[in-house]
Amino acid sequence: MVFQLFKLYLKKIKFMKTLLSIVVLLISINSMAQSCVGRWVTIDDKTGKKKSVVKLYKKDSKLYGEIIYLFPREGRPDDAKCDKCTDDRKGDPLVGLQIVRNLTWDGSEWGGGTIVDPETGKIYTLKLWLNGSNSDLLNVRGYIGPFFRTQTWVRLPEND
Repeated sequence: MVFQLFKLYLKKIKFMKTLLSIVVLLISINSMAQSCVGRWVTIDDKTGKKKSVVKLYKKDSKLYGEIIYLFPREGRPDDAKCDKCTDDRKGDPLVGLQIVRNLTWDGSEWGGGTIVDPETGKIYTLKLWLNGSNSDLLNVRGYIGPFFRTQTWVRLPEND
């Protein structure tokens, strides 16, 4: 009788451990893959100045991003358009412009998609990853062949 109760107790513990492991795994995978979703202040890697706010969002398990705000800059009209874009975005307003497209999650970073620089019209292959020591900083690296530029974007709190 005692042996049967002990055996039942061990089965229950094993089940609970397995269930807890599955829940923790699902939560960690989900949080890692979605951690870049949100609003980010873009910082010019050359001047260090704030350029825009980009909203990153998931659609059909891919990551996209659009400009939702432009910081005022001398010489740029309020209704600035992507005049130098060479694809379907040509002439579109910068606010609302989808600059990040088709990124996929590989388990550690988002990649395989593109980003357009609306000031030059250049389209770069892109990868994104959170800063290892501060998840409110996003590393944004655009590539053309072996050459790349990396910017650091800063997360905006959800309340703002």
